[in-house]
Amino acid sequence: MLSKNPAELSDLPAKSRDVEILRLAIIAELDAVSLYEQLAATASNPDIKHRLLHVAKEEKTHVGEFQALLLMLDPEQKAELKHGMEEAMEDLE
Repeated sequence: MLSKNPAELSDLPAKSRDVEILRLAIIAELDAVSLYEQLAATASNPDIKHRLLHVAKEEKTHVGEFQALLLMLDPEQKAELKHGMEEAMEDLE
């Protein structure tokens, strides 16, 4: 995993711990997506390439699952995600 846990999770209050767990899970899933897509790009065997891309797609689903839970637990994260999406859309206009 490209990111390591900077805090001792057991020392955090339960709600903060759950939020950090979800953030770390998202990081791990994104790392996996990147790894599988890079491996697929270099694989010469089409069956291996196909399977790696299939697994990468599943990992993207996991990102969405963890993201949904995070947004339920962290209202600020939810508001900032919405704000960031609005800014990105403005930049495209």
